[in-house]
Formats: sequence, structure tokens, C-alpha cells
Amino acid sequence: MVGRKIIQGGMGVGVSDWRLARAVSQLGQMGVVSGTGLGVVLARRLQQGDPDGHLRRALAHFPIPGVAARVRERFFVPGGKADDQPFNLAPMPNLQSDGLAAEMIVVANFVEVYLAKEGHDGVVGANYLEKVQIPTLPSLFGAMLAGVDYVLMGAGIPRFIPGILDRLALGLPVELKTDVHDAQAGETYLSQFDPAKFCGPTLPAPTLRRPKFLAIISSATLAMTLARKSNGKVDGFIVEGATAGGHNAPPRGPQELNDRGEPQYHLRDEANLEKIRALDLPFWLAGGCASPEKLAEALAAGASGIQVGTAFAFCDESSIEAKIKQQVRELARAGHADVFTDPLASPTGFPFKVVRLAESMSEPEFYERRTRICDVGYLRQAYRRPDGKVGYRCAAEPEEQYLKKGGQRADTVGRKCICNALFATIGLAQTKATPEGLQTERCLITAGNDVTDLARLFPAGQSSYTAADVVTYLLS
Repeated sequence: MVGRKIIQGGMGVGVSDWRLARAVSQLGQMGVVSGTGLGVVLARRLQQGDPDGHLRRALAHFPIPGVAARVRERFFVPGGKADDQPFNLAPMPNLQSDGLAAEMIVVANFVEVYLAKEGHDGVVGANYLEKVQIPTLPSLFGAMLAGVDYVLMGAGIPRFIPGILDRLALGLPVELKTDVHDAQAGETYLSQFDPAKFCGPTLPAPTLRRPKFLAIISSATLAMTLARKSNGKVDGFIVEGATAGGHNAPPRGPQELNDRGEPQYHLRDEANLEKIRALDLPFWLAGGCASPEKLAEALAAGASGIQVGTAFAFCDESSIEAKIKQQVRELARAGHADVFTDPLASPTGFPFKVVRLAESMSEPEFYERRTRICDVGYLRQAYRRPDGKVGYRCAAEPEEQYLKKGGQRADTVGRKCICNALFATIGLAQTKATPEGLQTERCLITAGNDVTDLARLFPAGQSSYTAADVVTYLLS
């Protein structure tokens, strides 16, 4: 990473896709693909007809015979499906994910990283959420098959990931302890993945290059825990503040809300950089860092550079649907962009940054009008059923279903189906029949607080900007 002062954030579901990561990597910085929900992204883009042929080209390079062909046969629609026709659903991830479910995850991560790295020798990372545990193992394997250079992970304590990367590089089976609500004392639930089994009896498990691992953290305490107690090498940290987009770590002090109803953060929530420097590992600062001045401050504080998300999220190369992207750009230029840290929106329970946007899921009238459904399932919570088996529930699913699974009604209040909304944000909105008629999912935009400052990135006389404009500005 010598000379790479900028890490482009791994954003949303498919916002930082291979096009954006490739563009940033070719500019000499670290491009990062978002690894969340890639199985669904691939399935839906194939159903849209893959008009440029990029996905099918990457599928043709998948190294394990037959696997990519099965994915293509199941989901590819020549010419694309009709706009009012629902997407066929990809399998929902669960602890027993195998067969097509595992194949979709492995292949999708391979495709995304392969396309991001194609045709250049720049550095590409893949970003994952520790909270989304069940797809993690096949996701890592797929990214490593494509030669991913870095794995970045936050939204939890990913101390077992370094050792998993070590074993996957050697073609060895791996397992990851999975959080199961209501599990009894002594019970352990594992997600498992065996490269040799996946490759089949005629192929040996491949030996792969082990990517470097960067943990996304919000405190020196967590950095020290990961550096000292992880089961393998942590290669560095991204120190993320509460102004960053997406999920934020909850405040470490009293859970108080400000006048707008947002969680209140205090000095105790700021990471102690002196203690992080003492670990003698490279680190990058994130959250409100997208300016030359903040980059200079980060370097002066001993950081290797900065991670920037929001500025890249609304550039030409990001996958946010064009009309949505332009709406946010215009709000920013007019000084009207508003980011709300919603303490309830996410089924995970973590605060979630939301850009207030007309006719999006951020607005109460559209949230209340939507018929609840959970048919993507990446933020479902595993729980122990009375018979000891694992069930799945989501605080954003229909309330009565959630209650029948042992959930509490209070946990459903204000919860939004982030899965479906984030797919809508990148032009993959599901359309479905409901008792109230045909329903098309609405978008939900997440961004950091500095979305209000996007106007500084526009070249004179232009209504949009590119990834190169962002990099040039940050290094100016």
C-alpha cells in the first residue's frame, strides 16, 4: 500500500461495485467492492440481461467447471426480463447453505473481484460486515479465487477472520462461530465451508494468495483486542468515526438522543489515536475525511491515509441509480442535503445513516404504506427454536411472523427492510404482488455527513463528477 493514501469505501449493496473499484484502483489508490448481498446482485443483473456481457465474460473465467454454468442457466435472461416482472429470488443464506446457495455466493464474489482487477495491476479490496456472518466463508473464498488483495471488515469484532484467510489460502476447511439468539449455555453454532468439497472430487482445493486483512474499528480498545487476540495476523485498521455513512457503532456512553432523535456521540466515542499508533500497524482514518486538509491531518497524526466513501458514492462510476444520484447531487449543490442518523431503521439494532429523499423509504408515508416482507434475508437474525434447531427472524419482517418466532413487538417499530431498499437504490428494485396491489420497492440512501459538501467536487460548469475528480481533489 506504499503511496496509496486513499481507500475508497466499500459501500452499501453494490454501490461500490467493480466499475467504481476498478476506476479507483487504476488511479493508483485502493478500490474496494462491497461484498454484501453479491449473490442477489449477480442473480438480478443476469435477469436484466447483462447487456454489456461483462458478467458472462467473468463467469467464463470461473476456475471450477460446471459451477458458473449452473448459475448462468438458472438466472440469465437473454434480452432481460420485463420491467414489471418480478426478479426470481436467489436462495436466502442460512447455516446449511450449500448447493446453489453456496455456489451463488462464491461465484458472485469471484465475478465482482475479477472484473474490478481485470486489465490492470492496481490494488483491489473487498468489504464485508461481521454482522452478516452466514455468507462470510463462501464470500471470502470466491474473492480469493479472483485474487483479491485486501479484505476489510467492520460492524462487529472480526477476530476469527485472519485465521480463516490463512486456512482458505491453503485450501483447508474453515468454520465460523455464528451468533444465535437464545442459544443455551454450552451450545455452539457454526457456519462451515470446505474448499475441497466445493471443488468436487476431480479437482484439488486450490492454493491461493492470502489477502491482507484490515479491521474497521471505532475504538483503540477494539484495535488492541484484534491485534493481540485474533487467530491470525491483522495487517492494519480503518478507524471509523460516527460521521461515516452506513451502520455506525452505537455510542459507548449513555444511549441519549438529540433534538432530532439521533444518537448522541461524545468525546469518549472518539478513538484514541495515540494508543492505535502504539500498535505499530498501518491505519487509515474514516468518517468526514474527504478533503485535502483532512488527509494532511491524518498523515500528520501518523495514519497512512484516509478512507472515503460518500464522495465516491455519488460519482459517475458508482452504481447508485442515475436519477437517484442526480437528486442527491442537486440537493447537495443547493445546500439542502439532510442526513439523519436513524436509531431504529436497521434490523441489526445499529444506528444507520439515511439521506432524506422524496419518495424514498426514508419518508414516513412510504415506509408506512409498504407491505412488510422479508425475502432477501441478509440481515435476518438466527435464533434457537424450542426444539433446538435454528430459525431465522428479522425485525423488519411482518410483525405477526416476528412475534411467532419469539421476537418482541417493540423491536419491530420503525424497522425498515434495508435489504430490499438498498437493492432498489442500485436499480434492482423488486416488484411483487401484495393484497394492496403491485408494489415496487423504494430506495433508501445511506451516506456520511459530508454529503452536504459534494458541491466542491463538481468541475466548473458540470452537473456531475468522476472518481478521478475525487482523487484529484483529495490529493490537491
